[in-house]
Amino acid sequence: MLAVIDYGAGNLRSVLHALNYLGADSIRVAREPRDLQGARKIILPGVGAFGAGMRKLEEQQLIRPIKDLVCSGKPYLGICLGMQFLFERSDEMGDFPGLGLLPGYVTRFPDLAGFKVPHMGWNQLSVQRLSPLLQDVLADSFAYFVHSYYCVPTSEADIVATVDYGIQFTAVIQHENIFGVQFHPEKSQRTGLQILKNFLELQA
Repeated sequence: MLAVIDYGAGNLRSVLHALNYLGADSIRVAREPRDLQGARKIILPGVGAFGAGMRKLEEQQLIRPIKDLVCSGKPYLGICLGMQFLFERSDEMGDFPGLGLLPGYVTRFPDLAGFKVPHMGWNQLSVQRLSPLLQDVLADSFAYFVHSYYCVPTSEADIVATVDYGIQFTAVIQHENIFGVQFHPEKSQRTGLQILKNFLELQA
């Protein structure tokens, strides 16, 4: 069973539509701990503010079950804010703790001439290393981004792909069974669908 976590993020329906298009079966929308029982994989899509999102996960008592499943080896895919949650903290509108499953932090794009924040639109991925998440994804593919904050992993070994937007920032991560994409695969056409397909085909 694939659990797609719902904490009120606006892009949930688009993600579910993409998964159904790919023929995914046994999808369960998870809003409380019992919905995660028996999950073999987890997708956590997200938009909005880091602190508010983590607070909502805490209110729904989902943080401990998510961490337990990930630590047991179940594949996890974080999308946009769902990727940012993986790290230790974020300085978005304060200082907020994340899931702490990966070392690193989340911070705002610097103010640079010619680069608007939020970063919004299509950008080219620069693949840094192999990952099953990018299997059959063409080199230098484009993906669709909407975000003002980006992840800074402590370990460069966790970085799969980067994007240049005034600075070089992390766009795809993997650490063992933990995967994350800063962009929205559900809005990234063929590239995004291939990435979601690859995640669905991972051995749980």
